[in-house]
Amino acid sequence: MKKIIGQSSKANHQDSEHWMNVSDLMAGLMMVFLFISIALMRSAIIERNKIKDVAIAYQGNQVAIYESLMAEFKDDLAKWDAEIDRDSLAFRFKSPDILFGTGKSKLTDSFQLILGDFFPRFLSTLEQFNDVIEEIRIEGHTSSDWEGLSTENAYFNNMNLSQRRTNSVLKYIHNAEVNKQRRDWIRMNVAAVGYSSSRLRLTTDGLEDPQGSRRVDFRVVTNAETQIRKILVE
Repeated sequence: MKKIIGQSSKANHQDSEHWMNVSDLMAGLMMVFLFISIALMRSAIIERNKIKDVAIAYQGNQVAIYESLMAEFKDDLAKWDAEIDRDSLAFRFKSPDILFGTGKSKLTDSFQLILGDFFPRFLSTLEQFNDVIEEIRIEGHTSSDWEGLSTENAYFNNMNLSQRRTNSVLKYIHNAEVNKQRRDWIRMNVAAVGYSSSRLRLTTDGLEDPQGSRRVDFRVVTNAETQIRKILVE
């Protein structure tokens, strides 16, 4: 009987040691997972704060660029039928009759005169922000109209037209004698993009505004998005 009890006691002792070892192992693993979780949370907080800092700087830059452009051009906007969009930093020429002939990509004499005055001052105003500017994008927009064509064919014809128009604007400002010293910078930092009718302007009733949709924008693109992507990659 003592032998049996002794064996049972020994077995219980071994089982107890076994479960203690498992408990110690589980406790150790829990501590490891805890430290990993803390490290990941700390890393996430650091990244979040970096992105927050970029967002704050982005907002500050947007406001500063907008206010600088307004200070420079506030007296010209009405006579050029132009506006500056605070949110997108687009300097928008809104009068299609001043810009191009109907269905044409050649700049009117009036638009050439405007560009000769506008663009050198535009670049001079933006020079103080060169370190945060990704590019200047010349954006061409049209209405959805194209007489005698289906919606699909009208879209692609207008895509070709809007691209040719922005190319004409870019070529003109690049070759203008007044911009001669900035040609290298223009080639590296100014892009011409045609959007066709993909970004229509609408009336208050939600209908297409054909006149308002035909426009040319000079949009300032900052590098905030690039900085955020870099943070996420790192």
